[in-house]
Amino acid sequence: MVTRQMRQWISSGSAIRAMFEEGKQLARRYGADNVYDFSLGNPSLPAPEAVREAFCDVLRTCDPLELHGYMSNSGYDDVRAAIARRLSERDGVAYRACDVVMTVGAAGGMNVLLKSILEPSDEVVVFAPYFGEYRRYVENYGGILVECAPNPPAFLPDPKELAAKISPRTKAVIVNTPNNPTGVVYPRACIAAICDVLQSFRARGQEICLISDEPYRELVYDGAQATPIAPLYPNTVVCYSYSKSLSLPGERIGYLALHPEIADGDALRDACNVATRVLGFVNAPSLQQKMLLRCLDLPIDVSAYDDNRRALCEILDACGLEYVKPQGAFYLFVRSPLADDRAFCETAKRENLLLVPGSGFGCAGWVRVAYCVSMRTIRRSADAFARLARRCAEISGAR
Repeated sequence: MVTRQMRQWISSGSAIRAMFEEGKQLARRYGADNVYDFSLGNPSLPAPEAVREAFCDVLRTCDPLELHGYMSNSGYDDVRAAIARRLSERDGVAYRACDVVMTVGAAGGMNVLLKSILEPSDEVVVFAPYFGEYRRYVENYGGILVECAPNPPAFLPDPKELAAKISPRTKAVIVNTPNNPTGVVYPRACIAAICDVLQSFRARGQEICLISDEPYRELVYDGAQATPIAPLYPNTVVCYSYSKSLSLPGERIGYLALHPEIADGDALRDACNVATRVLGFVNAPSLQQKMLLRCLDLPIDVSAYDDNRRALCEILDACGLEYVKPQGAFYLFVRSPLADDRAFCETAKRENLLLVPGSGFGCAGWVRVAYCVSMRTIRRSADAFARLARRCAEISGAR
């Protein structure tokens, strides 16, 4: 009864989720304090107290029939208008409420958008390394994922390769900065070069959607800033989630913001509304939407993640493990000292260290370490990383 495609997805699985499940088993066997789970990008900080107060205020003050009933597929008008105003102030693009579609997280939003724009065999270009679920999202609508090769150690997109990978079937390009899994923040010049390539194809009559996947937008360090993309290219759709910035991954709330001047805009807005319904979301969760009205201007404190980042870098430096120093998100991308990154992760498990192979992100030979964990976990993992480095040196020496 199960489709061939689904059987393929089951067999390939998600390396992140598989490692997370193994971590739970190891914790039961050895005790949670003795397992160092760096697999899942699950925020380790609680949601701000203001978020919890906002939830309570919504439940106390809102009309229950309105709060718990259906609304427009795009979400509450007042919430969309508030987000549009905030984006307009940030980006200098005159967003309207009708340009915003409330979504079930960034994942739900990207699926709504891809459902709206992809015909079978249409292509979507990504820059490796990339979030592995992009492939399944694209294939779910008959699309084809086209990879631009990794470019270590900077891991910045190559505009020339992008131009070479675009074909008459190219419908979209996905940009994710700050990046998962590298933590790299693409500089403005890099973003502008990508937009210049797409503008050149637009001048020839090919309208390509630039999907700016921004769940880590506020999580930046060392004075870095995530460049707003919409001002540089009118066919931009921002895909955002509050999972990371407000530590609400389980609440599943985010939005799509369609550039007011995007090609075929009226039809695309209507399509996103219909896609929200036919994909079974119907609308984004009502309680979470109303909470956002009270929390859009909350300051985002990344100091704890920055402390984690610095502490983990010190541990890896002491072990002699190479990595890309991240300027954003909460991931370190570490070069595998073994040729096979999956073998390296299996070796790490012998030290109760749970890391995710870079192969799952389209970048073999590297591994992702999620440092959105407690400082206690990071400190306690130091000896395990040291033992892992020695094991790998012994394995390499034996060969």
